[in-house]
Amino acid sequence: MSTLDAQLQAALATVAQAGRRRVLRPAALLAGGRIARDGRVLVDFSSNDYLGLATHPLLAERAREWTARHGTGSGASRLVTGTSDEVLALEAKVAAFKGCEAALIFASGWQANAATIPALLAAMPGAAVFADRLIHASMHAGLAIGGLRQHRFRHNDLAHLEALLAGKGRDAPARVILTESVFSMDGDVADLDRLGALARQHDAVLFVDEAHATGVLGPRGAGLSAASPGAAQIVMGTFSKALGGFGAYVAGSRALIDWLTNAASGFVFSTALPPAVLGAIDAALDLVPSLDAERAHLVALSDRLRAGLDRLGLDRGASASQIVPAVIGPEEQTLALAAALDERGFLAAAIRPPTVPPGTSRLRLALRAAHSEGDVDDLLEAIAACR
Repeated sequence: MSTLDAQLQAALATVAQAGRRRVLRPAALLAGGRIARDGRVLVDFSSNDYLGLATHPLLAERAREWTARHGTGSGASRLVTGTSDEVLALEAKVAAFKGCEAALIFASGWQANAATIPALLAAMPGAAVFADRLIHASMHAGLAIGGLRQHRFRHNDLAHLEALLAGKGRDAPARVILTESVFSMDGDVADLDRLGALARQHDAVLFVDEAHATGVLGPRGAGLSAASPGAAQIVMGTFSKALGGFGAYVAGSRALIDWLTNAASGFVFSTALPPAVLGAIDAALDLVPSLDAERAHLVALSDRLRAGLDRLGLDRGASASQIVPAVIGPEEQTLALAAALDERGFLAAAIRPPTVPPGTSRLRLALRAAHSEGDVDDLLEAIAACR
């Protein structure tokens, strides 16, 4: 065994001893809120395919159409080989969907945050950054690349943010506030109206990650930022969750997008998305505004699940979206409950540190529009039995 492999095996043993080793398991999303895994079909309460578009025939057909016209690859970064009129039109469609002047497509949500934040800070040297403690790891990565220390405010505690804004970075040439609209592990939402007011009061830029709101919340599924127009100057979101495909976007002013085209390293130095992925995005943007019934169904299912967890005495936090945590606490108990539910035919992934803070391991229950009330009731009955 090489020295490298010996060191890696030792590191893996340490992770395994702590009960945190993760493995990849073959699986495939199915229609109807189901997933095939390990030769079995499970009711899927873990995937982020909130509207069921990952198996929608229009996305598959549009992906085939774009592939037939443009091939299977893009060849290079867009700054090297240029951009087709269809991609520019697609970005204009994203901007119109978000109610912004312009938009830029990225390869992934992680890349969009990790590349946009340092590019933004490069244009605002010496800026003071204020971040919700529970922002996504990709935002923290962007801040680390940007080399700036952040002032963290307690999760969704805007009084704490206001106090920090009053006392920190008062002499900074610029200020930036980072948050998510829907937090991926807790399912709670940010008050964008109040955040926007604080940003205006303190002359700060508000950057909002809408990965888990895009397609699901807000008017026509355009996200919570669309319900609070003008609150955020920079909005990021993904096509890989409710929109059923892959990739991400950043939307804002024309000047913002022009700057990112020049300064966001993840865009400048990455090969552009392949035509099939872009075709699926195009189809999803056509479908999402018409899916109000599916969004209303998700709201009803979410309320039903939260009420059921309350009856079972399980902590589901401040969830106000299609993401509903069932906080168990100890890692071992959470893993055992997830395994027991798997045996009963439910995929309810156990989320544990370092993804969530120690002592808050949970089942992260993600609802899909294809779920029925019976699916939710059966899950609650299984949780009660397994506990």
